[in-house]
Amino acid sequence: MSTETSTEVRRVAVPGPARTAGSDLVRPVYRGTGRRSRRRSVPLRFSVPLLLIAVWWLGSATGWFSAQVLPGPPKVWSAFTELLQTGQLADYTLVSLQRAAAGVALGVAVGLVFGVLSGLTALGEELIDATMQINRAIPFLALVPLFIAWFGIDEKFKVLLIAVATVAPMYAYTYLGVRNVDRKLLEAARSFGLRGARLVFGTVLPTALPSLLMALRICLSISITGLIAAEQVGTREGIGYLVSLAQEYNRTDYMVLCVVLYAVLGLLFDAAVRVLERFAMPWRAGVAAR
Repeated sequence: MSTETSTEVRRVAVPGPARTAGSDLVRPVYRGTGRRSRRRSVPLRFSVPLLLIAVWWLGSATGWFSAQVLPGPPKVWSAFTELLQTGQLADYTLVSLQRAAAGVALGVAVGLVFGVLSGLTALGEELIDATMQINRAIPFLALVPLFIAWFGIDEKFKVLLIAVATVAPMYAYTYLGVRNVDRKLLEAARSFGLRGARLVFGTVLPTALPSLLMALRICLSISITGLIAAEQVGTREGIGYLVSLAQEYNRTDYMVLCVVLYAVLGLLFDAAVRVLERFAMPWRAGVAAR
C-alpha cells in the first residue's frame, strides 16, 4: 500500500484491482468542536442590532426620518422612563406575559398530546392528523371575529386565541420528532418492560427532545403575534392596550416603544429556550455539526 502524506491530508491508495483514477481515499482531518469564544461571539451577535440603532439615531438626528413618523431613540427612551416611573410599564408587561404564558401552555399541551398520539399510533394519526392540518391551514387571525362572538372579549378569548396560534406548530414538530424515533430503540425499551406512559416519558419524548424544543421556540415567537391581535380588542391592560392608547393620542414614541418591547420579549423567549437546550441536551455540543 502506497501512502502519500502532507501537512493536513493523508491519502491512502485503495489496493488491488478496485483502484481507479479517482479512488483515492482522504483521511478526514479533525477540525475541533468549532465552538467560538464568547469574547468574539457576543459582540458579533449584537453588532447588527447596534448598527441598526446607530442608523436610526443618526437618521433622526439629521432629519432624514421625520419625528412625526419615526421618533428618535432619545424620545423613545423618554417615553420608556415616563411609563416606568408611573408603574404602568411593569404592570402592562406583566399582564401581557401572563396572557402569553397561559395561551402557550394550553396550546403546547394540546399540540404535544396530539402529536404523540398521532406519531405513535396509526389510529391516532387517522383521527387527529386531518383536523390538525385543517387548523394549520387556517390563519388564526381569521378566527378573531368568530372567537369574539363565541367567547366575548374577556381573558378567555385572548388565551384561546394564543393557544390556537401555537397548537399547530407544536403538533407538527412533535409528530415529526416522534416519527423519527428509531423503531429498534422502542423495541429495546419494550423488551425492558416499558409500556404506555413510561414508554412515552422514558424513551419517546427524550429522543424527540430536539424537535420539541424547536417547536417551543416557534410557539413562543408566534404567541407574540397572537398577543398583539388579542390585546387590540376589549382590553384595559397589556402592551396591546398601550398601542391602542398611543394610536388614539397619536403618540408615535409610544408606538415605537411597544414595538421595541415586543422585540425584547421575543429575544427573551428565544434566550430562555436556548438556556433550556443547554441543560436538557448537554450531549448535543459534542455531536452537532457545529
